[in-house]
Amino acid sequence: MNDLLTLAKKFATRIRFERVKKRYSQEQLAELAGIGRTTLSQIEAFKASPTLDVVEKLAKALEYEPYELFMFKNLEI
Repeated sequence: MNDLLTLAKKFATRIRFERVKKRYSQEQLAELAGIGRTTLSQIEAFKASPTLDVVEKLAKALEYEPYELFMFKNLEI
């Protein structure tokens, strides 16, 4: 798998992990972030890559700085 695909898959896994950890449904997180539930579903399913704007919205909704969502230490994919 190339580096960009690996990064996208790790990011998708991280978003789902953080959402589940906070016990949010996809609908709840999407609403908090101001994005569509379908968009979130596609990101988590590794069917779409988020724009930087969406990364920032997800980070804010999950109470992180955007760069923190790209820290994958101890994240299993």
